[in-house]
Amino acid sequence: MDLSFFGAVREVTGSMHMIDTGHDRILLDCGLFQGRRKETWEKNTSMPINPATITNVVLSHAHIDHSGRIPLLVKEDFKGQVVTTRATQDVCNFLLPDSAHIQESDADYLNYKNARSALATHGKKGVADDLSNREAQQVRKLLKSGRNKLNRAAISEIADRHNLTRVEPLYREADARFSLGFFSGNPYRTPITIGKDMTCTFYEAGHILGSAISIIHYGQGKDRRTVCYTGDLGRFDMPILKNPCLDFREEDREIDLLIMESTYGDRVHESSQDLNARMAQELNLAIQRKGSVVIPAFALGRTQQILYVIHELYEQGVVPRIPVYVDSPLASGLTKVFVEHPELYDQETHKTFLEHKLNPFCFDGVDFVSSVDESMDLMRKPEPCIVISAAGMCEAGRILHHLRYRIHNPVNTILIVGFMAENTLGRRILDLGKAYRDGGGKGEAPVVKILGKEYPLKANVVPLNGFSAHADREEMMRFLKTSNLKVKKIAVVHGEEQASLKFADRLGQEGFKAVVPKAGQKIEV
Repeated sequence: MDLSFFGAVREVTGSMHMIDTGHDRILLDCGLFQGRRKETWEKNTSMPINPATITNVVLSHAHIDHSGRIPLLVKEDFKGQVVTTRATQDVCNFLLPDSAHIQESDADYLNYKNARSALATHGKKGVADDLSNREAQQVRKLLKSGRNKLNRAAISEIADRHNLTRVEPLYREADARFSLGFFSGNPYRTPITIGKDMTCTFYEAGHILGSAISIIHYGQGKDRRTVCYTGDLGRFDMPILKNPCLDFREEDREIDLLIMESTYGDRVHESSQDLNARMAQELNLAIQRKGSVVIPAFALGRTQQILYVIHELYEQGVVPRIPVYVDSPLASGLTKVFVEHPELYDQETHKTFLEHKLNPFCFDGVDFVSSVDESMDLMRKPEPCIVISAAGMCEAGRILHHLRYRIHNPVNTILIVGFMAENTLGRRILDLGKAYRDGGGKGEAPVVKILGKEYPLKANVVPLNGFSAHADREEMMRFLKTSNLKVKKIAVVHGEEQASLKFADRLGQEGFKAVVPKAGQKIEV
């Protein structure tokens, strides 16, 4: 049995690994690579394996950097099943079509801008915009149908007329919905046949709703080999979900190769016990400035976690009840999925909310924004408020518009509550904001480009790393040392190169045999 590594190797996004037994090829995750537009297009459209030769996919959880290329896989003649947990299947029913919708919307917007520019310069490259306000309004009217809806037919006609390069989505919503028919949802702790003499058993990973640690057996008797794939390992003692599993069935404990994430393999998070206090502090500071708080957050998991904490703070009366807006059509559907799976909640959530017949995620003052018109009105809202919007790394979606309207004002706060991968807009905002803050906020503010236009970064950029759904270095070591798994070798993946290498060094110091594979590398099990 061989293990090949194709994505999220010495980097974070685009998770994809493959088990090859000679009879079956099992893909572990099929994630979307996120980063610069040109680079992501090339990586995402170039499948390293012929999809028709893949027997099945084992999906660790629903995040797009783990699931987002499944529609592309299906489009290219994959005939197997996507084997995952029941909750992950329920979540993907929302998440994959939404991913397609965001891609289509962003492509439409960029094509609109190109068409508008072509009309503004009369189709002559390099000619300055010489339209009057009235003429500019006429251009916008031509390319839009209604207040915020783009006229695709008119934009397409302009593109043809002026030989403009068109931006295309990786896949469309119809492709995503078609791929959902390949999913098979399964319970935890129940072996599932995934190939000849191959089974997979899921255990709780504690990362997001439905996330799983996968134990894969191949062969019989003395020839049996076992691979454990952590997927993204969650944290201990965090709100809502149960801790990562430490107690595995006896037949699942002997691990020949552990494929382990290392997102935070070189650092330690803020204490989870300080989350409420830190959140209260930043919200109160923004409210005192009469500013708003913009929180880029994944619609799955992070949004519900933020709502949970704000709900607690409001109930305790330590933060004034300013309006909270969740500007993500996806979030309301995913919140319903959370409500449908209380069996995955930890005891604290049951005790704090469910036993009092309270919904942890919905409370007085929360408004789930659905339509584009509502989102545009919220974007221009002058009164202080909290805006939670997707996407979490600020690469796409409605968060881009909230940022471009509020990032230039020093009364506002951009609250970074999750990991920002290299080469994403979220990472640039985080790094530039930190450098500007460390310099005392003096001098000319740094500039970030959002949807093709530059904006000064004057808003307060505040990282709250304690909200991360990824285990940090010490929590990963806790998993290894206190679980009843017996691990022979560890392949360190899903981390930026420095984090992966440092974590592998730490593993070596603790007596574990660890390697950090490179993209395309093969390991024999």
